[in-house]
Amino acid sequence: MRRLTSRQTNSSNPNSAYRERLDFNDDNQTQDRDDRPVDDHSPSQHRVEPMTLSPSIYQGRRRKAAVVLSMIWGGTISLHLVSWGSWFILGLTGLLSIHALRILWTRPRNSSDETLTCDRDYWPFVSLLVAAKNEESVISKLVENLCNLDYPSDCYEVWVIDDHSTDNTPILLDQLAEKFDQLNVLHRHNGVGGKSGALNQVLPLTRGEILGVFDADAQVSSDLLRQVVPLFDPEQIGAVQVRKAISNAPYNFLTQSQEAEMALDAFFQQQRIAVGGIGELRGNGQFVRRSAMETCGGWNEETITDDLDLTIRLHLNDWDIEFLAFPPVYEEGVTKPISLWHQRNRWAEGGYQRYLDYWKPLVANRLGPRKTFDLFGFLVIQYLVPTAAVPDCLMSLALRRLPITSPLSLLALTLSLVGMFIGLRRSQKPQQIASESQTRPASPSVMAGLKMALESLRGTFYMLHWFIVIGSTAMRISVRPKRLKWVKTVHQGM
Repeated sequence: MRRLTSRQTNSSNPNSAYRERLDFNDDNQTQDRDDRPVDDHSPSQHRVEPMTLSPSIYQGRRRKAAVVLSMIWGGTISLHLVSWGSWFILGLTGLLSIHALRILWTRPRNSSDETLTCDRDYWPFVSLLVAAKNEESVISKLVENLCNLDYPSDCYEVWVIDDHSTDNTPILLDQLAEKFDQLNVLHRHNGVGGKSGALNQVLPLTRGEILGVFDADAQVSSDLLRQVVPLFDPEQIGAVQVRKAISNAPYNFLTQSQEAEMALDAFFQQQRIAVGGIGELRGNGQFVRRSAMETCGGWNEETITDDLDLTIRLHLNDWDIEFLAFPPVYEEGVTKPISLWHQRNRWAEGGYQRYLDYWKPLVANRLGPRKTFDLFGFLVIQYLVPTAAVPDCLMSLALRRLPITSPLSLLALTLSLVGMFIGLRRSQKPQQIASESQTRPASPSVMAGLKMALESLRGTFYMLHWFIVIGSTAMRISVRPKRLKWVKTVHQGM
């Protein structure tokens, strides 16, 4: 184990994968990057031409957001006023419905059924990374969990970055470092760049061919790495996202609804990947190939949602993202409405940021037609329709007719209801997921089916809060001067 102290501020250049940080204190000795142990494992090669990104693309977000908001509001009002406006919406709805039917009917890829019993001659070295800030209630449990995985002990390491904590997190980590040889601790005293800055700062010290990232409240099963690693065998796979589940789901309405929301997300992840669309990273339980991270330039310190930003950059650099349904990574769901509001506003703003930042390569179809159309469909459903809700409702009241985006809203609700039901069924029947590509799963019992239907209805009602969050976020980032503010979710150790 190593306990290191950072004494150098971060670079804010998001395109530097390995920033030179030579000033780490290890038992009062200066450690140069070139003196660290070298991993003998050779990383997989994926021949791509990295996309060069200028730091200027992260500037002027407020101006770009204001232009987009004006276009959406102006376009919505115009569609109410022209005779062909409703036909345009119906045509767009029909086009997206075709894609939605493909997503609903496509069978997901086989979810690594063979990895439970597979015998491999080579297990790549894996570095597991955790950025922890004031996590005294959960960090001990996570470290013990990660340091006792069923994976060759000489083939993985655990790095926890104490990101300028003010509680007992640093003391607990130092005590745990004495107990577990695989644990390495970096004490970071500046906090520049948020979670992305912490991960970038520890990156030069890691040895893994594969980098795994967890939140401090995560809990995983012991066989997780044996399930994840085989998914990296295809050279084009740059990252793997593990399905997320809520550890405190029975606590209240919010946590129960978040469990259904995670099931919906898992469903869309599997289906979108199966039709050649976009697989997305979710921060907690994400694994990235080191060579893919190099082509992308490390974690972006100019965004508040590092996972969504990295998702786009991976796809723009010709990497694919795979999804692992079982075993899941468990995390705490937020239990209070105000905490949910702050968390979802951060997610919504980060989601908007990636479109504002990378619109040029996206419009240029760098992703290819399948991924571009898939991303466009979810952009319309997830962002454009909620953003258009205010002028649409005002015009519908003035003209005394239904909102013109009603067909798109109905499509979104239908997808949520059906996807949530299937996602909940899959999450409760892991033995069927492994064989779903060969045989159709058995129908659930009537009572179980009724229960999941009610949970889906409740979850879809809960998902309506996204209309308010997205709409308010779109207006806020268009008028308020932007400053990066990383707000962590408080974990209770439930």
